[in-house]
Amino acid sequence: MAQEYDVVILGGGTGGYVAAIRATQLGLKTAIVEKDKLGGTCLHKGCIPSKALLRSAEMYTQAKQATDFGVEVGEVNLNFTVVQQRKESIVEQLHKGVQGLIKKGKIDVYNGIGRILGPSIFSPMPGTISVEMADGSENEMLIPTNVLIATGSQPRTIEGIHVDGQIVMTSDHILELEHLPASILIIGGGVIGIEWASMLADFGVEVTVLEAGERILPTEDEDISSEMEKLLIKRGIKIEKKVQLKINTLQVTNDQVSVEAESDDNMKSFTAQKMLISVGRTGNSSGIGTENTEIIVENSYIQVNDFFQTKESHIYAIGDVIGGVQLAHVASHEGVLAVEHMAGLKTVPLAYDNIARCIYSYPEAASVGLTEKQASARGYTVKVGKFPFKGIGKALVNGNAEGFVKVIADEQSNDVLGVHMIGPHVTDMISEAALGILLNATPWELGATIHPHPSLSEVIGEAALAVDGRAIHF
Repeated sequence: MAQEYDVVILGGGTGGYVAAIRATQLGLKTAIVEKDKLGGTCLHKGCIPSKALLRSAEMYTQAKQATDFGVEVGEVNLNFTVVQQRKESIVEQLHKGVQGLIKKGKIDVYNGIGRILGPSIFSPMPGTISVEMADGSENEMLIPTNVLIATGSQPRTIEGIHVDGQIVMTSDHILELEHLPASILIIGGGVIGIEWASMLADFGVEVTVLEAGERILPTEDEDISSEMEKLLIKRGIKIEKKVQLKINTLQVTNDQVSVEAESDDNMKSFTAQKMLISVGRTGNSSGIGTENTEIIVENSYIQVNDFFQTKESHIYAIGDVIGGVQLAHVASHEGVLAVEHMAGLKTVPLAYDNIARCIYSYPEAASVGLTEKQASARGYTVKVGKFPFKGIGKALVNGNAEGFVKVIADEQSNDVLGVHMIGPHVTDMISEAALGILLNATPWELGATIHPHPSLSEVIGEAALAVDGRAIHF
């Protein structure tokens, strides 16, 4: 028998389950269709497990540096089996938490693959969901007033390179490593590639990053990209830029992979025990029935308006599957706004420039707003302030004073346009800058905020004051 709902959500990842919880708060009868586990990529194959591994890598490095602080710990060894067990334990604890939230919200969950049907006996409009149940039982038919597509994304691969999951891997596979390789080639110097490069280098792996573009972290401010490259190279990570792989030279054996690449008209050979393909992600838009609707899909991404409606106004889409800013916290906010719009609440389009972005490498990087190049391209006359962590007492006390904070402001309005950070704990500090941009703060207002001393956050106030040449400690 067909079940009726106010909203059916395809995908129980971060965007999907948060949207479901908000929908029930608004009194909407809600169901989630999820083919795997609630929590999606972020919880099981992305944000959480990778950050758990990064934390272990950080602790391993800190333990080896303990003598610099007068702490003698003897020989430091890494037990990678325990590292992986800790990661799995954290994921499982959070998974149980998500399940508890769904149960508390009395949200129905269908474990299977949901597909959107065209007009049928169930509805004159497309949108009925046929669920192919994972346990092999008879398909369930769900009749929703609204549909929310939150099917996420998967790692993009390179045509001509076979990903076997053992020697040649994506970010999904490398999370399950049982043993660390002696060496690895990372194809792609974006956020995911740089996080893995940093982590594996801390674990003692010889890392080479091959980037096709002119710089790593191409979406970040150029000063951040340059500083990150310098500090990664200082730690022994090899970085090759403007590299074009010669796919036909790729050779994979049971214990290594080799490939040739052209850089500045010079051919170079690279060999390692493993290869990680990290060249972006592609939307999970196929196999869900979009062809039965008027929904427009371009390059795997579903096209939506400012309120996340597709060409079918009662079918919405959010998160990685619509492209744009592919971050878990973005998907969550998109999901909330989408269901609020379904419920008839007044909503305001999401201001993507105000969303903070974080890179959890060592050093960390974080940013919000426009880069200096973007601000200039939009016609702003910019003024810039920078302040290094080496001028901050707490950074020296902590033993990590590399990096800086950069504040970009509009010379005419004096509004802060962007804040970019690289250094210790900047992923925890970026929200102050994001709030400042949300409230149209000026550099003076950020600088006039009294930051506690000693604290790392002092660097934000100093960088803001530096915009007008008023920094105190440098």
